[in-house]
Amino acid sequence: TAIGVVWAILQPLLMMIVLGVFFGRVIGIQTNDIPYPVFAFIGLLFWNYFSNSLASASNSLVVNQSIIQKIYFPRVILPLASTMVFLLDFIIASSVLAGLMVYYRYMPLWYGFALLIPCLLITFLTFSGLGLGLAALNVKYRDVRYALPFFIQLLLFVTPVIYPLTLLGSHRWLWYLNPMSGVIDAMRVGLTGVGSINWELLGASLGISIVVFFLGLLYFNKTEHYFADIV
Repeated sequence: TAIGVVWAILQPLLMMIVLGVFFGRVIGIQTNDIPYPVFAFIGLLFWNYFSNSLASASNSLVVNQSIIQKIYFPRVILPLASTMVFLLDFIIASSVLAGLMVYYRYMPLWYGFALLIPCLLITFLTFSGLGLGLAALNVKYRDVRYALPFFIQLLLFVTPVIYPLTLLGSHRWLWYLNPMSGVIDAMRVGLTGVGSINWELLGASLGISIVVFFLGLLYFNKTEHYFADIV
């Protein structure tokens, strides 16, 4: 609370430094000649937006239980509204990425900026769908809030945040099941100009994110009627 908005910068910056030392220098992960700090920070920028929003949306109903019990309003507002602050964090942390790219003399390509909106949309649909479903589950099964940090940590290691897609070799098809894979891979190419965008992967990410969103919304609406009674 004391450092306020600085936390939005410190969180990805400190993770980038630790990962840069361990994965960039000690293990020596190949990143197609992209400096590892830039490579990792692009992934962490979108990952932190996703993970923080997912955690907040999932706990939003339990945190606001007094409001739910006092007055009726569309409950879906709470999970979605709780994630808005992390979009501001994303924008603030983007300034650090801009500084890194200036330092390493990288100029974002025009389509890097053009991809930003659809990639943010895919990220939003993914964490909103998962967040709505988990928020509804959390009302009935309070252990969800304790299992969620482990779930998010596990997702980090099955998302190409700290390593490239090529690391899996012939098993790269697994990334098609993870919407954040297409987002992070596309933004790395768009912002650094290294490699080519995997449009098939990005399209799969969009399709899966839409399915996840509507499934989460469907489950949320189906269970919304008993929230005020058991929250």
